[in-house]
Amino acid sequence: MITPATRRLTTACALSALALTTLGACGSDTAPAPAPRERVRATEGPATLAPGPAGLTPVFKNAPRTKTAAPTVALTFDADMTADQGPRAAAGERFDNPALVATLRRLNVPATFFMTGRWAEEYPAQAKDIGRDPLFEVANHSYSHYAFTKNCYGLPTVPASGMRADMERAFTAFRKVGIERPVPYFRFPGGCYDKQALRALAPGGVTAVQWDVVSGDAFATDADAVAKQVLDGVRPGSVVVMHCTRSAAPATERALRTIVPKLRERGFRLVRVSEQIGSARPRG
Repeated sequence: MITPATRRLTTACALSALALTTLGACGSDTAPAPAPRERVRATEGPATLAPGPAGLTPVFKNAPRTKTAAPTVALTFDADMTADQGPRAAAGERFDNPALVATLRRLNVPATFFMTGRWAEEYPAQAKDIGRDPLFEVANHSYSHYAFTKNCYGLPTVPASGMRADMERAFTAFRKVGIERPVPYFRFPGGCYDKQALRALAPGGVTAVQWDVVSGDAFATDADAVAKQVLDGVRPGSVVVMHCTRSAAPATERALRTIVPKLRERGFRLVRVSEQIGSARPRG
């Protein structure tokens, strides 16, 4: 649900959703120097939130703003491709981003990829490679990247009767390409949701994951501007939304070379979404 509190993100979110039609990946020719590996904390399983009021799918935006010796931030990457973009991919448009994935590895950055089922089908080897790397986790971004509400930045709409099936179709696509343990998180295309969407997905047992920092990387060509927007917005417990798609987010990989060292200089520890959610669950 787009609320007044999130209208300040409308432009960036609109660009992100517009990537439905052109999302590709953010490549680079030069590799950054290796960095000390972040410690990825092992858990018994990915954390989820309890159902919301009336049993609705719970929604996670950011972890508590607690002051700790090492405040955390989660960098997330949407691997978008829609159900009808096969001809464009066949014609040579790139919706993947191997350079960005390689940069995350070289910088030793834990990250969460929100992947559409259609993307996994188009790039099965890359999807499997991301899914088997313990540095990363793969979450659900729908199968089709169609909206789960009306009037979501011009995206086609999934009917309420088909919402859960669309989500489950993505999980099926993940299993078919060899992603054995996707995490039970769902990101709504365009970030658009309402009670009807939360009700439709509730039987699937997922936690919906939004964000509190928009990178502005969709269609951006200025890596410094993307880095500044992220660094200006990050707070302890933040979740940052970025893209792992070359043609529509060409500056992201270069921006990461600034973002990651600067965050570490500020004392932030980079984590996956599962750790952020784990820190938000009630104790006891």
